[in-house]
Amino acid sequence: MATKEVKKTKKSSLERMRHNNARRIRKNKAKRLHNRYYAKTTRNAVRLLRATAEEGEAKTLLPKVSSLLDKLAKRNIIHKNKASNLKSKLAKHVNSLATA
Repeated sequence: MATKEVKKTKKSSLERMRHNNARRIRKNKAKRLHNRYYAKTTRNAVRLLRATAEEGEAKTLLPKVSSLLDKLAKRNIIHKNKASNLKSKLAKHVNSLATA
């Protein structure tokens, strides 16, 4: 029984580009979902901290929220200045609870 020889042909540059584009689109979609999840989680944490009226609870939440903001800035999901501004405003809020 004779076996058939399969001749490999080189992919054209257009075929390679199509493959790479499809792969890039899949990867971007996955990254976008991941980034949106963490951005939304952080926004909810910021809202929770702003809504907090108790000083003790706010002081325990502030480092966690600051850490989340720093991580988003490090990964370029939000701008580093935006993270810094949010952290500053949240710290002012927590300090105002302490004086009130």
